Amino acid sequence: MFTGLIETIGTVVASARRGASLRLRADLGGAAEGVRPGDSIALNGVCQTVCAVDGTVAEFDSVAETLARTTVADWRPGTRVNVERSLSPGDRLGGHFVAGHVDGVGRVVENGEGKGGWRLRIEAPESLLPEIAPKGSIAVDGVSLTVVEATAEGVSVALIPTTLRETTLGSMASGDRVNLETDLLAKYVRRALAHLAGGGTGDRRLLAALRQSGFLES
Repeated sequence: MFTGLIETIGTVVASARRGASLRLRADLGGAAEGVRPGDSIALNGVCQTVCAVDGTVAEFDSVAETLARTTVADWRPGTRVNVERSLSPGDRLGGHFVAGHVDGVGRVVENGEGKGGWRLRIEAPESLLPEIAPKGSIAVDGVSLTVVEATAEGVSVALIPTTLRETTLGSMASGDRVNLETDLLAKYVRRALAHLAGGGTGDRRLLAALRQSGFLES
C-alpha cells in the first residue's frame, strides 16, 4: 500500500525482455535506503517487487499482465520514474490510499500553465470514467492528485509547484501515456451498484431512488 506522495525521481538503468516478462533495473536514489529483496516499490504508480539490490539500483521482474495494463513496456534506459516505498506501520498518510494496481493507461491531452494555474488534462479509458469524480482522488503515474474536472473524455487535475518540482508530471507532453489508478472507494461503490442493478425488486427501487436524487445518471 502507498500514499501517492513521491519520495524521489528515479531512473531506469536497464530494460531487457525475458520471455513474456521484463527485467528492469532502476536507480532509486535516496529512496533505496533500507530497501531489501522482497520489498514493494511503486514505480510510476506500478507496484513492483524488488528482486535484488546493488547500492541504489534495484532489479524488478514485470510479468505479462503488468506489461499489458501499464506503461512499463514503454520504459527504456534513461526513463525517469516516480518512486515511492510502501507504507510502514505508523507512517503518516498525507495523500490517499494507493494500491499500486494500475487500472488503465491514459493519454496526456494538455499540460501547462493556464489562467487558473497549471492544469494537466488526460484522456482516460471509457471503462474508468464512472470511477472518477470532481474533488475525488486519482493517482497519475503514482502521484496522488485531486480531480478538478471529470468529463466524458477524461480528467483534469491541478499541479502545484511542489508536484512540478518533485515528480515527473511537469515534463509530460501531449500524447504521452500515463498510468491511472482510480480511488479504492470508487471501485467498491461501483461494484456494489452493479450488483444491485442485477438484484431483485427492492434493489431496482433503490437504484431508481438514486437516479431520481441525481446520484446516478439515467
